[in-house]
Amino acid sequence: MLLSITQYGNPVLRAVSAPVEHVDEAIVALANNMIETMYAANGIGLAAPQVGENLRMVVIDIPEDEEEEEEKSEPEMATVNGELRPIRELMPLVFINPTLEPYGKECPFTEGCLSVRNIRANVSRPERVKATLPQLDGSVLEIDCGGLLARCLQHECDHLDGFLFTDRVSSAGKITLAKKLKKLAQSY
Repeated sequence: MLLSITQYGNPVLRAVSAPVEHVDEAIVALANNMIETMYAANGIGLAAPQVGENLRMVVIDIPEDEEEEEEKSEPEMATVNGELRPIRELMPLVFINPTLEPYGKECPFTEGCLSVRNIRANVSRPERVKATLPQLDGSVLEIDCGGLLARCLQHECDHLDGFLFTDRVSSAGKITLAKKLKKLAQSY
């Protein structure tokens, strides 16, 4: 079932999300609906607050490179529970109550968000992350990764603490975005 994506200005996007205490049928259904909603919106990540649920749950699906060159590049890899694996094997990734340890040099990248429609901005984040990601089945993934997955993990987990990517732009970037964000908040 497609869910409505919460937009900039809604207070749920600024709230610290509650931990998921028990995984039941309702949580599994929410996860499935979030995945369907993310795909329908052409997103690569969606946090529960973005669909109006104040819960520490995220879904992510990093697409495979769609390069049409004869020589394919190596797949993006991550260390998962001590073993090097292609991140594609993890997708879609669904987790609750995550903990992240971003590390490495700060790298800029243009980000957007399904809850901040039609706005993109340059955001600097650490290039790598160590993450503990409890799964709905009770297992836990320990991931050490870089690239788009590291960025997406940081972006989506920010939602769980009431942060948006627009909070992470430079001071000059915030000045540039101020009018657009004000207009979005008023349309809410």
